[in-house]
Amino acid sequence: MTDDSIAVTFLGYRFMGRAHASAIARLPMFFPDAPAVRRQTLVGRDEDALAGAADRLGFEQTATDWRDAIDNTDVFYNLGPNYLHEEPTIAALNAGIPVLCEKPLAPTLDGAERMAEAAADATVPTACAFNYRFLPAIRYARNLIQSGELGEIRHVRGRYLQDWLVDPDELWSWRNSAELAGSGALGDLGSHTLDLVRFLVGDVPGAGDIERITGQLQTFVDERPDGDGGTKPVTVDDAYSAQAEFAGGAMGTFEASRVATGHKNDHTIEVQGSKGSLRFTLERLNELEVVTGDRRGYETVLVTDPDDPYVDAWWPPGHVIGWEHAFVHENYEFLSAVADGSTFHPDFADGLKVQQLLDAIERADASGAWLSV
Repeated sequence: MTDDSIAVTFLGYRFMGRAHASAIARLPMFFPDAPAVRRQTLVGRDEDALAGAADRLGFEQTATDWRDAIDNTDVFYNLGPNYLHEEPTIAALNAGIPVLCEKPLAPTLDGAERMAEAAADATVPTACAFNYRFLPAIRYARNLIQSGELGEIRHVRGRYLQDWLVDPDELWSWRNSAELAGSGALGDLGSHTLDLVRFLVGDVPGAGDIERITGQLQTFVDERPDGDGGTKPVTVDDAYSAQAEFAGGAMGTFEASRVATGHKNDHTIEVQGSKGSLRFTLERLNELEVVTGDRRGYETVLVTDPDDPYVDAWWPPGHVIGWEHAFVHENYEFLSAVADGSTFHPDFADGLKVQQLLDAIERADASGAWLSV
């Protein structure tokens, strides 16, 4: 590490680049025990846009080729489109550099397997950026489940609904290409749901790992304008649904859509057990709805008390936090693991587990069968 600080390089400076740069900037303000971090190099293709982005996001220098950046950095953040995940990430890992990679890990299962293998060989911390694990209400939910408050898990439901592709005149992007993205709503949104399910119930009675799964993918708009007067084909799903069977006997039902009219960012997780239930929705991310004990209906718990996960770093009770705070917590945990050489989750092995589920759902859609995972 340089000058007793961790030098980080980002590949990508748009949506996720802004989110992670904002998180790193906040660390010394709210997590004084976080390691010192220096935003060193920002990598992108457009030199003019890159220079402006580096200034806004607080980076010292820029590069238009990731190969020129990874030889002189302590940590590599791969925040580019899915098709750019594999090669730069493996190169960084082969150089012994810790990597945080956005989700899903790769467009294909083969690519994710190669990335996970490189991570295992490198023996440095890795992160697959499933940031929703780091919301206080999700941590609260996990603690309830782990403590047995819900009893034996019987049902797990997850949905992630957006509507930004409802308009058929929305411009084509790499997210509409199977070659570039891998899948559509399935990988973009469903990966978040499947990771949260593993995090919440992956090691409790009644649930455990998903053993069998089936699914359906649907594309409603087959082509979109390319911005130059023509159109390009849409080769990924607009929506998916899946049913799953857990090793412990619980049932799972999952769905996601990018054409769900009226839904902006509705990520909802429900877990029902033999003693209680809980429900979380991202659009009310400071709250958890809970049924435990003798209660007959849901009680809304505001997860903002100082003893709630991560909350003591922020504001007084009742002063809510937002979507971006999950990135602060995620970066705090990952960069602390880098600094002290400890393990971090979700790592690339976790990312690979999710990729295996995504692949199984795609294959189940093609075959119409239940598939073992």
